[in-house]
Amino acid sequence: MEALALERKEEQKRELKERIAQLKKERNAIILAHYYQRDEIQEIADFRGDSFLLAQKAASTDAEVIVFCGVHFMGESAKILAPNKTVLIPDERAGCPMADMVNVDGLRALKKQHPNAKVVAYINTSADVKSETDICCTSANAVKVINAIDSDEIIWVPDKNLGDYVSKHTDKKVIIWEGYCNTHDMLTVKDVEEMRAQYPNAQFVVHPECRPEVVKLGDFVGSTTAIIKYCKESDCQEFIVGTEDGTGYQLRLDSPNKQFHFATKYLVCPNMKVNNLKKVARCLETMQPQIYVPPHVADQARASLERMLQVK
Repeated sequence: MEALALERKEEQKRELKERIAQLKKERNAIILAHYYQRDEIQEIADFRGDSFLLAQKAASTDAEVIVFCGVHFMGESAKILAPNKTVLIPDERAGCPMADMVNVDGLRALKKQHPNAKVVAYINTSADVKSETDICCTSANAVKVINAIDSDEIIWVPDKNLGDYVSKHTDKKVIIWEGYCNTHDMLTVKDVEEMRAQYPNAQFVVHPECRPEVVKLGDFVGSTTAIIKYCKESDCQEFIVGTEDGTGYQLRLDSPNKQFHFATKYLVCPNMKVNNLKKVARCLETMQPQIYVPPHVADQARASLERMLQVK
């Protein structure tokens, strides 16, 4: 019975993939998938990547429809950079708790307290917040962005852990908002020490959204893309991974002969995992839910995102 159920499940998956491929052609659509998505989503994506790469793809695609398999702020960023495209998100409930930790009123109040500071917003923010900032960044280019700004004082929103990491790589004064990623912040020093005892030959690679005391333990610290690249190019054959477990798909794809152990079973973003093949097919069939950003907000936020894309 179990074998039959498994066979039927695989058949349904194949049928969904075929349906999605057909709908993509009919709609002139592309699928963008963040590295934290389920394996089944990453398998069908035209492009997999972190927030920075996917923002670039959204800005440059010739497709008429973008299906953004990520969380809501990512779909907003795609719509802002590609205002004439239809941007779909398979499940509009896919939010980001960290993005919700900063709001426009609070940011405006902080800007009044520091009138000479430039505002850098991590891309994990709403369109409304982006519209109040000077420039955006991702974990992949945060240090470059901070050091490229013509200001000695920076307001950083919303991730305090990434903000702490960035502040150690600049001479500028960084005023840090008290937000954090619920998933990355769960990883503790104890978790890492236990994994190192279990896998003594493994290197610990860690995302800077983790707590500072955890980041300090890393053999390599970097964005999701940087972690994937490092593991692929490293001579080391075994890694303890300190970022969201969806990254395992690309890690295993790039380095099938290497071993990857996630630092704790809790490194799973529930918001990223709400998308599935059925929802992707349904959004292409119905062309809903669509991402909408008010034009006046989009215009201001677009300037912040485009400045980020120009930083080399």
